[in-house]
Amino acid sequence: MRIALTTHSVNPRGGVVHALELAAALVDEGHDVTIFAPAAPGESLFREPPCRVILATIEGTQQHTVAMVEARIRALKASLKACDPGSFDVLHAQDGISGNALAELKEEGEITRFVRTVHHLDHFDNPRLAAWQMRAWRDADRVLCVSDMWSRAMRETHGVNAITVTNGVDLMRYSTHRTLQDGALCIDGSPVVLAVGGIEARKNTVALLEAFAQLFQRHPQARLVIAGGASLLDHNAYAHAFMQRVAALNLTDAVTVTGPIDDASMPALFRRADVLAMVSLREGFGLVVLEALASGTPVVASNIAPFTEYLDDATCCWATPTDSESIADALEQVISGRHITDFNNAVPALLAQMSWRASAKRHLDIYSSLLSSRTLKTFQEPAMPVMHFRIQWPDNREDNCYSPSQVVSDFFTPGETYPVDDFVSRAREALNIASERVREKYGFACSAAMDQLAKIEVDAERFMDEPDARVRVIALV
Repeated sequence: MRIALTTHSVNPRGGVVHALELAAALVDEGHDVTIFAPAAPGESLFREPPCRVILATIEGTQQHTVAMVEARIRALKASLKACDPGSFDVLHAQDGISGNALAELKEEGEITRFVRTVHHLDHFDNPRLAAWQMRAWRDADRVLCVSDMWSRAMRETHGVNAITVTNGVDLMRYSTHRTLQDGALCIDGSPVVLAVGGIEARKNTVALLEAFAQLFQRHPQARLVIAGGASLLDHNAYAHAFMQRVAALNLTDAVTVTGPIDDASMPALFRRADVLAMVSLREGFGLVVLEALASGTPVVASNIAPFTEYLDDATCCWATPTDSESIADALEQVISGRHITDFNNAVPALLAQMSWRASAKRHLDIYSSLLSSRTLKTFQEPAMPVMHFRIQWPDNREDNCYSPSQVVSDFFTPGETYPVDDFVSRAREALNIASERVREKYGFACSAAMDQLAKIEVDAERFMDEPDARVRVIALV
């Protein structure tokens, strides 16, 4: 097959790592793979994969998150268009940004279908970011998730019949075998507690710091190392609060925040650590858990899904992520030897199950199924008759709105214009009816319809003080 994998960044984030590892495994299976990634001038992928890479040049302002996302969608879309996207057998987005680029190409008829992997979903107060996130999975022809937890969430919350395809681990890259990189690390102190992914609320970094402060009282030479953190989202306020708390606890010399580090150093960093702390409040999968275990490093993990799907008492020490004392106790159990990770049997058995080759083969089965049917349905059978209504706001900006039911045709006529308040009232009634029809069929309301309604209401608010403002319904599709 000729496969295009699209990702949102060149930095070492989970979805990007997934794309690179999947690409390598697909190439090993004999397939032609191209990775598309947006990049600023001078940037390159943090790791060179064994396949073709197209870097989509980002242009324009990126002064805030919405502008940054829009610039990356625009860059990916232009790059894909230049490479004849319809010539690929499969186009597979690993994130919401590149998912929107593919959704726009599909809407414009440049491609007929695409696959989307949902690693996790975020909460966005900004309606445009929320709409982009929704569209990236809503318009996909097949939705995959890296854990059963997220597949279940997509099914129960959004009515999407997602398929679980887990991550893997590269045992050639991550092992207990020491290299020259081990000697090059300059991390003093012991024990070393490692957290990977930067300082984020989702990663629960402040709670980890509070736990480490308790550990430090018993181990005054202990070190907390926070590695990585090349996120596109703005975590500055949380990071600032974290650093203030470090200072207040007098732990400045005991806490190291590395920021993004060289990819070649990661296996050695895992080996240097006495324990990996993965105490997130929300995760898609937690790929670094497997990488740490493969490197011979014990893990303290949150006792929540998705970790509970593949870890057990023999492969990790559990902690309650909302309780810093529980995290401190779990770290102490590992460091003191009261909790012993079974590196002889349980860990090798786990790692043997989690191979990128197995993941690639599962992906290929799904790709083949997609190719065998021109119209695979994302929503569970029996499918709802989805309808989009394209509108033009009073400022001439156009939107493509979503309804899980064709009931909107009872409320709007293509070519007609409606006063803004009347349009919102009609949309509210139509989308509420559509959501209830989903409830009648599947047992739960359609959150996508409610998200669409919320966006319409927010966008309409700008025109409510204009008595002559009208919304034009361009088409019902």
